Amino acid sequence: MPPAVRFGVNYTPSQGWFHHWLDFDLDSVRADLDAIAALGLDHIRVFPLWPYFQPNRTLIRPRAVEQLVALADAAAERGLDTAVDGLQGHLSSFDFLPAWTRTWHRRNLFTDPDVTAGQAAYLRTLAAALAGRPHFLGMTVGNEVNQFAAGPHPDPDPVTTDEAGRWLTRMLDACAEGAPGRLHLHASYDAAWYQDDQPFTPAHSARLGAVTAVHSWVFNGTAQRHGRTSVPVEHHAAYLVELGKAWADDPHRPVWLQEVGAPAPLVPAEHAAAFAEATIGNALDCPDLWGVTWWCSHDVSRTLADFPELEYSLGLFTGERRPKDIARVLAEAARGTHSTPAPRRTALVVPAAPDRRSRCAPGGDVFDAYFRLVADGARPTTVLDTRADDRDHLAARGITDVVTSGQVLSAAQGGTRS
Repeated sequence: MPPAVRFGVNYTPSQGWFHHWLDFDLDSVRADLDAIAALGLDHIRVFPLWPYFQPNRTLIRPRAVEQLVALADAAAERGLDTAVDGLQGHLSSFDFLPAWTRTWHRRNLFTDPDVTAGQAAYLRTLAAALAGRPHFLGMTVGNEVNQFAAGPHPDPDPVTTDEAGRWLTRMLDACAEGAPGRLHLHASYDAAWYQDDQPFTPAHSARLGAVTAVHSWVFNGTAQRHGRTSVPVEHHAAYLVELGKAWADDPHRPVWLQEVGAPAPLVPAEHAAAFAEATIGNALDCPDLWGVTWWCSHDVSRTLADFPELEYSLGLFTGERRPKDIARVLAEAARGTHSTPAPRRTALVVPAAPDRRSRCAPGGDVFDAYFRLVADGARPTTVLDTRADDRDHLAARGITDVVTSGQVLSAAQGGTRS
């Protein structure tokens, strides 16, 4: 019997946002966690800000680590498991990098031996501090660290695909050394799936770490092209879950929908609950889904400046901890009974070559073909072009029908689908 799908939230503190680590107030954290637990969710994802925890390459602040453990213990008291992201890294349009990697000490985040040794020590320390806690799920190397590796970042740290793979392996090994046997993984934003020159690849996401993580944000061109109630918008998260399966070696590798949210104004506040209901329902129709972790728990206070407008209103709760309609949707999903989805029999062929990923992005032919299949009533998944004739692989995934984007789009233009 497969495990139940997990439902959780990315924890954004109601007081001080992630700067709360500078003025850590456990009572405020407990009040936030009470509100989250009342929804019936089972886990939180938390974000220690890297420069606050490791302000010098050889100084990992013991007090900061103690506060992280205290937060995890408070979550456990409320029945919540805790997943911890390490290298923050990047959050809500802001970069948080320690001074020993920037300006006068500018060194590559992925290839400099001193920097990578410091990163590994930091991840190992956080993991070890939590290793004895049964409610500790595991470490994510960092939040969307691939955004530092290429444009559109204004000051990227160049890295090759092979170097990125070696860096990820080293960081995951450090997490496992600190806390053996836990759910350690890494997370990229969707450029890993969509951007031709992004050195962090779908193969990295689908083959390194315990599960595949996907982050679904429809402000990536999907909502702009198709509208807020369209098939591509309401099925975008499910698309990324199924796209992730094409590169996995394990035919039943779990996929974690680790971030998904309702960004205004593309998804207006009055439509956020309907968007969440559709998005979660469609994701639950994906076999091997590990869990859904909504972004985010609490709104960002308007007293904090310079956030993109959409970031202020993504919470399930207001800054005063009042639940919104979207919180009800998450609560109903968490408390619901969900049947195991049947295999997805139709597989759309996707290119294995990393420099052709843009075909899978909004506006690409693979993207358009996938959602044409969905609109026609199919439940598609994806398969690499290098595996499209591998009968054993197809059988292991329950695939009986393989189609190309050209076939789907040509059939659509002719008014029928083969």
